[in-house]
Amino acid sequence: MTRRLSALALVPLLVAAAPAPAPVTPSELSATVKEIASERYQGRAPGTPGEARTVAYLVARLKALGLQPAAPGGQWTQTVPMIHDVAGTPARLAITVAGKTLSPVLGTDIAPGTTRATDHVTIADAPLVFVGYGVSAPERGWDDFKGIDLHGKVAIFLVNDPDYAARPGEDAYGKFGGAAMTYYGRWTYKYEEAARRGAIGALIVHETGAAGYGWNVAGNTVGGTYALPVEPGQPQPVAVQSWIAGPFAKALFAAAGLDLDALAVKARSASFRPVTLEGARFSIDMPVQSRKIESHNVLAKIAGTTHPQETVLFGAHWDAYGIGAPDAQGRTIRPGANDDGLGVASLLALARAYKGSPAPERTIGFGFWTAEERGLLGSEYYAQHPAFPIATTVANLTIDILQTAGPSRDVVLIGAGQDSLDGDLAAAAAAQGRVVTPDAKPERGLVYRADHFSLAKRGVPTLLLMGAGGGVDLVNGGRAAGDKWVSDYTAHCYHQTCDLWSADWDLRGAAADVNLFYAVGGKLANSRMWPTWNATSEFRAARDESAAARRR
Repeated sequence: MTRRLSALALVPLLVAAAPAPAPVTPSELSATVKEIASERYQGRAPGTPGEARTVAYLVARLKALGLQPAAPGGQWTQTVPMIHDVAGTPARLAITVAGKTLSPVLGTDIAPGTTRATDHVTIADAPLVFVGYGVSAPERGWDDFKGIDLHGKVAIFLVNDPDYAARPGEDAYGKFGGAAMTYYGRWTYKYEEAARRGAIGALIVHETGAAGYGWNVAGNTVGGTYALPVEPGQPQPVAVQSWIAGPFAKALFAAAGLDLDALAVKARSASFRPVTLEGARFSIDMPVQSRKIESHNVLAKIAGTTHPQETVLFGAHWDAYGIGAPDAQGRTIRPGANDDGLGVASLLALARAYKGSPAPERTIGFGFWTAEERGLLGSEYYAQHPAFPIATTVANLTIDILQTAGPSRDVVLIGAGQDSLDGDLAAAAAAQGRVVTPDAKPERGLVYRADHFSLAKRGVPTLLLMGAGGGVDLVNGGRAAGDKWVSDYTAHCYHQTCDLWSADWDLRGAAADVNLFYAVGGKLANSRMWPTWNATSEFRAARDESAAARRR
């Protein structure tokens, strides 16, 4: 099967009916990123002076562009309550196995944290249980738990889905997304499932290919953890959650007389049953600085003229990783210039472009989300408390990282094959003389790692532009050069101090991608189109439940 989606014969071309072009330019993107990635904004961490400056900047820009506030009560911001925990150095952190004590090294072997509102976490000699991939998926005929009682225990998970490494003939082969990660493969699902089953702790074995990023990301605890407060009736999160490095995990299992690699193969069988690490006990005594904070989503709109209750919603996250330990050059700020400074710059450029066009028939909304880096918390809170009704949100178009290496012959689409917006994007790309390429590495689960997911799981059709999703076919250097850009950025600067604005960026390709969203969003905002999920999408059922609201 070709990696490219044909831009022909999918849907009628959209651009002819889109608003008069007011193209987004590389220079305006660069200027915005240069500002918000500067030291003044201190890495834009939620609940810090950097947030206050970021929010003030966004509101001032949106006012100057002539947009209207869209948060409840006619405000520019939506308050998002959070728990912010910073784990201290444990007084004790040990795993005992058969009379031997293993002492995992902080940051090298383990990166413990918590999302509970507490000042101390203590676990004494909790049993360790390997639960394979930790998936409970009745609709797929899969259950890794087999009724095991996890109360008071620490569960150890493999990352990704049971069929990530499955081979033909194995039970897991083709049961989930094939090479594409499903939500069952995400770390958030595993921590949540451990909590639902009463576990006191959850450890996920890190493996770069299966996780989609290296230990430099998984083991990064800069800024601590953030969480939304637990709603009444919901289980408390596990007391300790952490990735553990692959080599340490193998040593732990070996000390318990087990072969982790062999168990990983067994975990691809439907008959897999959890395995207790006999004689193994986990202990930790860890101080926690926990505080309740308020962060903010910034919400704005251009009101529709004839169907104002229907909304085309653009999104990007304003937060980055704030201030942490110094790097080799002494830099402490993780400025998030690309992730997601470029997304923020794109939304402001789109707002400028649409405001300079004829007023749209439908409302065009803009959501600048907080705490994406902490688990999609801002967009999740918005989805629980939407300013624009979910049922009549036409689509969500999210931008999270764009490539900075110049013009390309294609645009990489994350989550291809989910909804009818794929065809809309392909048609807009064809008008630019470009094509759409599906994500080359869907096993990384990027489709579940950006803010659009908070809307998608509630049924809103989505498009996601993510420049780290795969190497584009660059005009200068082809796909090899595109792959090199992705690998260099991901390995060295993703969530790090070197995610800096640069005057050397070539943003022509990024601007072309944003202009694709301008064309697609403009068509949606000036039509009676309602994008639809494909029959095979896990999000279709949620959308179908609100169908009546769109027939009015």
